[in-house]
Amino acid sequence: MITQIHPRDVKAKLDTGEPVVLIDCREPEEYAICRIEGSTLLPLGELARRADEVEVPEGAMVVVYCHHGVRSINGAFMLARAGIPNVASMAGGIEAWSVLIDPSVPRY
Repeated sequence: MITQIHPRDVKAKLDTGEPVVLIDCREPEEYAICRIEGSTLLPLGELARRADEVEVPEGAMVVVYCHHGVRSINGAFMLARAGIPNVASMAGGIEAWSVLIDPSVPRY
């Protein structure tokens, strides 16, 4: 089972300097509209074969996000299956991030 993490918890980790690797599993055209600063784009359709590109510092949490938090569950599962530890899906996706955390992030 994949852990889901609330956007407020992701923000708290970032604010306290905890190591967090943000993976955006949306499509490039979505990423062009908006993104969470510091995230890496790895579209869901490419994620399984590109999982080895995800560099995880010791003790870091890998947080996968998409638009509404559905695709990211699959993305987190793919990464976990590829052997990447401490993977979670951000509940509500970048939509929730924009509404709850950073209203400067455009919504679409």
